[in-house]
Amino acid sequence: MSLLDHPIISERYFFPRASALPGASRVQVEGAELACWRSAPPSDRPVLVHFHGNGEIVRDWMDLFPKIAHRSGYEVFLVEYRGYGASTGTPQMGKMLDDIPAIAEAVGAPPERCVVFGRSVGSLYALEWIKRYPSTAGLVIESGIHDVLQRLLLRMSPEELGSDLDEMIDAIHSRLNHEAKLQAYPGPSLFLHAEGDDLVTPDHARDNHAAAQNGTLAMLPYGGHNDILGQNTQAYLSALDTFLQRVMEA
Repeated sequence: MSLLDHPIISERYFFPRASALPGASRVQVEGAELACWRSAPPSDRPVLVHFHGNGEIVRDWMDLFPKIAHRSGYEVFLVEYRGYGASTGTPQMGKMLDDIPAIAEAVGAPPERCVVFGRSVGSLYALEWIKRYPSTAGLVIESGIHDVLQRLLLRMSPEELGSDLDEMIDAIHSRLNHEAKLQAYPGPSLFLHAEGDDLVTPDHARDNHAAAQNGTLAMLPYGGHNDILGQNTQAYLSALDTFLQRVMEA
């Protein structure tokens, strides 16, 4: 078993909740079925692929996110995780990274017509997407994580995982080196983060931006981790709209 799939990581790091999802787009992955959702059938329109945050589910974003994306001419594919919403299985960090190819196939658009959006823990999976598909048209990270080791050590010790610190560092560095993933991605990226975020602190955004080849950093003055959009609506949407239009016109 991969260290990243250890039951303690699954139990302490992820906060799934169940919910029915009418009209789900079902995605088969190894040992589970993901209940994702799409705003329209595949077409020649660009797609904004959304990876939500921890404690959230696809259903939380079905009303709002398509309205945000449609402003800029994009359709939406909302990704669900193992064990969240109407998906089966159990959240497992490593296996969820390996779900990306099945999700990309289900989106039904080539990477060149996709912008991936990762919010909070969703940044892990958006960054895995651009690692696997470097021709992706654009990347948006909102309230995202740079140092995954730091986040895990807040909730568990290496000894609880039957490991030591060096082994834990190696496991994370081999699969969740966000600096390396961003350095290798040639496309445009946007980093949205609240200055007052005390859950995932602003240094994560600044470090992600520093690693990016072609990045824009939008530090927003109000709110925190979970109300960044509500407290900075105009500035948030302006930065996102500008970025999405730039990608579409490239």
